[in-house]
This record gives sequence, structure tokens and C-alpha cells, in this order.
Amino acid sequence: MIKKEIAIGFITGLIANSIGFVVCVFIFSALSPQNLGFSETITASLKNDSFGSLIVLGAIPNLVVFFLFIKKEKVYRARGVLLATLIAAICIAISKFG
Repeated sequence: MIKKEIAIGFITGLIANSIGFVVCVFIFSALSPQNLGFSETITASLKNDSFGSLIVLGAIPNLVVFFLFIKKEKVYRARGVLLATLIAAICIAISKFG
């Protein structure tokens, strides 16, 4: 039962992070002076070493989901969201130093 709750929180955290990442990429592509598309914005962020910043901004919805689970006393689901955020941090470290 506990593993199931953590898995639900982990999947929820990954989905929230993915949605946040996509929204950030769309915002940055809309605000770019070159009118870049979705994939061009990701490519440009990889070239400019700012891909980690997109992941960090995409992880902001995890904060909302985490506190929502805490408020509803779903502690193990909140742990899963925290695990998903840790995975995002590892991805940022790999993109910065790898």
C-alpha cells in the first residue's frame, strides 16, 4: 500500500514537472525575438546552457502538488512528488556537468 502511494505521488510529480516544462518552453518560445518553435527553443537552451533553468521552472508545479498532498494528509504521495523533484535535480546536474 505504501509503495503504491509513493508511486502515485511519483507519477503525479513527473506529470506536473512535464506540464510545467512544456509551459515554460512555450512561454520562452513566444517571448523570443527570433520567434522560435518548441523544438528550436529546446535546442537553443541546450546550446546556451540554460536547459537546467527550464527544468527548474518546470518543477515549480511540483511545489503546488507537494503542498496539496501534505494538506490532504497524503504524506506518502508527497514523498513520491519529492522523489520526482529529486530526479529533476539529478537531470539538471547531468545537463550542467555532463
